[in-house]
Amino acid sequence: MRELVVVSGKGGTGKTSLTAAFASLASNNLLCDADVDAADLHLLLKPEVRRTVDFMGGGKAIINADLCSRCGLCRELCRFEAISEDFQVAEIGCEGCGVCVDLCPEKAIDFPVQKCGQWFVSDTRVGPMVHARLGIAEENSGKLVSCIRQEAKRLAEEKGLELIITDGPPGIGCPVIAAIGGATALALIVEPTVSGMHDMSRLADLATHFKVPCLFCVNKFDLNLEMTEKMEEEARRRKMTVVGRVPFDPLFTRAMIVEQTVIEYQQDSHIATAVREVWDAILSSQAMNSFGIRSFK
Repeated sequence: MRELVVVSGKGGTGKTSLTAAFASLASNNLLCDADVDAADLHLLLKPEVRRTVDFMGGGKAIINADLCSRCGLCRELCRFEAISEDFQVAEIGCEGCGVCVDLCPEKAIDFPVQKCGQWFVSDTRVGPMVHARLGIAEENSGKLVSCIRQEAKRLAEEKGLELIITDGPPGIGCPVIAAIGGATALALIVEPTVSGMHDMSRLADLATHFKVPCLFCVNKFDLNLEMTEKMEEEARRRKMTVVGRVPFDPLFTRAMIVEQTVIEYQQDSHIATAVREVWDAILSSQAMNSFGIRSFK
């Protein structure tokens, strides 16, 4: 079983649009939307939810008024100022660090595990999909990413599917680390800008650290040809496989408006052809065909 994780240095690079397009070209595959903080793959694929599971994450402090001596130590210790003068804990203000729980002399503070969101198993027109929704201002997104990746693996094994296509979170933080560990390969989607070059370097360093090979694609490449060439040169220097370029085209936006991938919307367009060539290059890459050590099995 192979897993391709599509990543980017920031939001708005076209990562999700390309992930959906890849899924419409793939076969015998399963989708996983690991961008749990701002999941939007479902907007294009309109999943029909088959199973819903509550995600239980970190705790929130609750002060037991019957045991509290009102000594004020918890208010002094709370760096987030989440405890009021009448010793009530603000649910949004509490970051769940647990300092007040551990150091309360009266042991008057409970710390129950909270429901932080939900995850789903759904059917889509391009295959099964595992996705999630994190609650507002909730933490533990990395834990939720790990949870849905494991469910995607289990479901793929159960159905005998050969490929998991994962829409990864942007950036290089905890959710990204949770999304790429053990993956077969990363498809790094960037824009031809100075900040895009910086994002590429950070993600490449992260991939190198976790020993996951990178496949490199410049989206909207024709907005800055000089920068595109510099980025591809840097990618090759870092031993990444350059799998192609995708031009800027409003067709992506028009396809999104009608909730379709660019392949479905106009499969004979030049933009669909470019995406298809990138997908073919990904599938034929050495990274996706030498997966014995990095795959789930």
